[in-house]
Amino acid sequence: MDIRKILEDVKEDKLSIDEALKILSRLPFEDIDFAKIDHHRKIRQGMSEVVFCEGKTEQQVLKIFERMIEKGEVNIIGTRASKELYEYLKENLKGDIDYYEAARIVCAKRVEVKKNPKGHVAVVSAGTADLKVAEEAAIILEILGNNVKRVYDVGVAGIHRLFSHLDEIQSANVIVAVAGMEGALASVVAGLVSKPVIAVPTSVGYGANFKGLSALLTMLNSCANGVAVVNIDNGFGAAVVAHMINSLANGNL
Repeated sequence: MDIRKILEDVKEDKLSIDEALKILSRLPFEDIDFAKIDHHRKIRQGMSEVVFCEGKTEQQVLKIFERMIEKGEVNIIGTRASKELYEYLKENLKGDIDYYEAARIVCAKRVEVKKNPKGHVAVVSAGTADLKVAEEAAIILEILGNNVKRVYDVGVAGIHRLFSHLDEIQSANVIVAVAGMEGALASVVAGLVSKPVIAVPTSVGYGANFKGLSALLTMLNSCANGVAVVNIDNGFGAAVVAHMINSLANGNL
């Protein structure tokens, strides 16, 4: 069934709006040989497909962005994007494209979305070395329309630094806690607040950190209530979950 037939059936009362929406949510992807672009993800999930750029050629990323723009999509996000990729896209892609170097994010056709008016998301990081993962989460959240408060370099080695920011952390609708080394920050934060904490282990640390495994295990074994854990260095994944929770708090989902 094509979109025109669906619309005609809705117009003629042969199909309800809800039934049509259900069909549209299952419409096929676009096959461009090396990728299958899911143009209808926004219908199903409320946000467009995000492109993981690492491992793709510059030409492949360009082609995906071009096809998404042709379909009328805005705020097209690419994660794990290098500065070289950004320069290539800027030179070859029609329209505006922004680059967030610390977060390694590109965003094409940036359009400001309506902000969630009630409250904010707090992104808390243990150390400056965790900044790239924390910023990935913060930038994704902002592009999706969330108010974000950053609280950085407040790890457990100097816990008094965290305490000086408790008001803005406790008043958040949801907290993203980013930490490497032993990953204790998430447990400490969760023990102080009544809001969900999304823990992000990072690969920051010395040898026995095992590239983030020690932080991951600490967070998974947290004795504090209300902690959910995403994959190592996955600031993007944490941001999407936090966005969904914050949208629910604002009545938008």
